Amino acid sequence: MDFNDSPEEAAFRKEVRTFLDQHARLRQSSEESAYDGADDPVAIAKRWQKTLADHGWACLSWPKTYGGRDASPIEQVIWNQEVKRYVTPDGLFIIGQGMCAPTLMAYATEEQKAEHLPRIASGEEVWCQLFSEPVAGSDLAGIKTRAVKEGDEWVVNGQKVWTSGAHYSDWGLLITRTDPGVPKHKGLTMFFLDMKSPGVEVRPIKQINGNSDFNEVYFTDVRIPDSQRLGKPGEGWKVALVTLMNERLAVGSGLSNTMMDVFRAAQKTDLDDEPAIRNQAVRDRLADWYTREMGLKYTTYRMITALSRGQDPGPEASISKVVVGANNNESASYALDLQDMGGILDDDELSGFGNQFLRQFMRSPANRIEGGSDEILRNIIAERVLGMPPDIRPDKNVPFNEVPSGKG
Repeated sequence: MDFNDSPEEAAFRKEVRTFLDQHARLRQSSEESAYDGADDPVAIAKRWQKTLADHGWACLSWPKTYGGRDASPIEQVIWNQEVKRYVTPDGLFIIGQGMCAPTLMAYATEEQKAEHLPRIASGEEVWCQLFSEPVAGSDLAGIKTRAVKEGDEWVVNGQKVWTSGAHYSDWGLLITRTDPGVPKHKGLTMFFLDMKSPGVEVRPIKQINGNSDFNEVYFTDVRIPDSQRLGKPGEGWKVALVTLMNERLAVGSGLSNTMMDVFRAAQKTDLDDEPAIRNQAVRDRLADWYTREMGLKYTTYRMITALSRGQDPGPEASISKVVVGANNNESASYALDLQDMGGILDDDELSGFGNQFLRQFMRSPANRIEGGSDEILRNIIAERVLGMPPDIRPDKNVPFNEVPSGKG
């Protein structure tokens, strides 16, 4: 592995830092947010994205014709490394730019790309991903939302759930079942649609942390032009795989590791009349998380080295979400235990940490589900990376309408 920048990479890194120094502030802790106290976080995020677009820093790896910079993969990595050091609005565009846009690039017409991609890059359009359903669980191919062809349109009825950002999205990728008479993976078709279409109803879901980031979305006789179909009818699974691969990369790289925040908490918190950091059991736990994070860090360096040499990264790029999601959950839980009753207080003066770890703990279960649950990702790694035998799938070649199921 080579941890050093080439002269060209060092010059690019300096250019990135100059821009960020001029338009953002350095981060002091992982919990700092550009949205703190904001009445309209969507407006804040859109202003920042417009600033990026105006200065040529939006969607770096995209072609310039679509609003990007034609940057190399290693330049994208350098940007990702540097921007994490600053407090910037994030999260709002990760689905549209990181998951939906690559699918549009692969399957949309040139006219559709020219219409939507520059607007996604500049923040003018926010997109969501309409995949999960209540009955299907982690089995995306088990969805039941139907799309029936009527002339040059498709009529859609059904329900999606856990749709992040649907309540402020302009457009969405929608996977539907168009042929229930074939095995479940073969009867799917992908579309994109205007979220303001008649018959689309969005219902925010109140989460345990008080936010409503996720939504239920209902479709009642929603009409979608056939021109907004991505891929051929029945090939929706093939299209969805493009989205899913980018989703896991985007979600995994977008999660934060907070081991150092827990380390600082252990320095400030007393346990048995001495700083918790001196307790051997505490040090053992911190060492475990640190080891995981360092393993992930140097695995990422392997990927960066491959990119820097113009090579394709290996399967190590898929590991980050499994590691980081678990670390976020476990470390936040442990930090709450260290604070004892102070962990439930939303008061920095009384608890010493505000509700930092409480917020992280209540949000972390979603980290382990969104973009593929831990169990699903481990199966993928086992089967496709390690070559282990696949799970038994009794419904693999059975027509979907003949698969036994409960009501719903």
